[in-house]
Amino acid sequence: MTISKNSEILFLYDAKLANPNGDMDDENKPRMDYDTNTNLVSDVRLKRYLRDYFEQKKDEPIFVTEKAEDAKDRAKQLKKEDMEHTDLIDVRLFGAVYARSGGNDHVTGPVQFNWGYSLNPVELNESSTITSSFSSGEGVGHDYRVKYSLIAFNGTINANVAEDSNLEEDDIELFDEAMIKSIPFNKTRSKTGQNPRLYIRVELEDNDTILKDLREYISLDYSTDTEYKVRSVKDFTVDLSELADYLEDFVNSINEIKIWKDDNLQIKNQDGFINKLGENTFNWL
Repeated sequence: MTISKNSEILFLYDAKLANPNGDMDDENKPRMDYDTNTNLVSDVRLKRYLRDYFEQKKDEPIFVTEKAEDAKDRAKQLKKEDMEHTDLIDVRLFGAVYARSGGNDHVTGPVQFNWGYSLNPVELNESSTITSSFSSGEGVGHDYRVKYSLIAFNGTINANVAEDSNLEEDDIELFDEAMIKSIPFNKTRSKTGQNPRLYIRVELEDNDTILKDLREYISLDYSTDTEYKVRSVKDFTVDLSELADYLEDFVNSINEIKIWKDDNLQIKNQDGFINKLGENTFNWL
């Protein structure tokens, strides 16, 4: 049975001496808004972590896979395997555009993210020159990384379109797991140094209630003398008091709040946050 309740998602992870999302148009430097010194990460990058986890760790077939050259090739593979696009978990979650005879077709994904951004101002390490040795000679490149970035994503699960993709409760449970575990699972050279820190999914009572971007209601209190000196998760405290006030206005519309927190993340007055919304509202992952 397809899901019938909307959800709003808040996800925080950090990157220390890593490249969260390289910009191919700018020497593969970490994506930045240089006017505000904000580190940016695309929704595509986050979905790639999740897809890799589904496919490689959970052995779930996915649509956007390196096993196919393009969407047309993947469609041919599915036909041979006698599978529909909605048999694939990433299509049920995120949707897909694919070729059919006579033109293109698509499935709208119930789960969507906007771009992530850092909650702290971010500095880049000066590039180190790196070399790779091949039989034909050495390749030379640059290695840009952030010193420290606490990245926040907002996402939504829209139950109104879940029927089109056949998204079910079991899929959401696997999605929750992947949100927490997929980034540590994907430890490539440039992504080592990244860790999930906080995952909150506010599941609502119906498919009509919609919340604002939850990132608007969180802030950081810095233990360093300047916010630019943040170098680890222990250099700040996350303040969720405004988020508690905002969610309190919707307490009668909330079915439950799924929550996971890394032990090293410090939350200001965590007990007050939980008590304000009711301990029974929370389901710890």
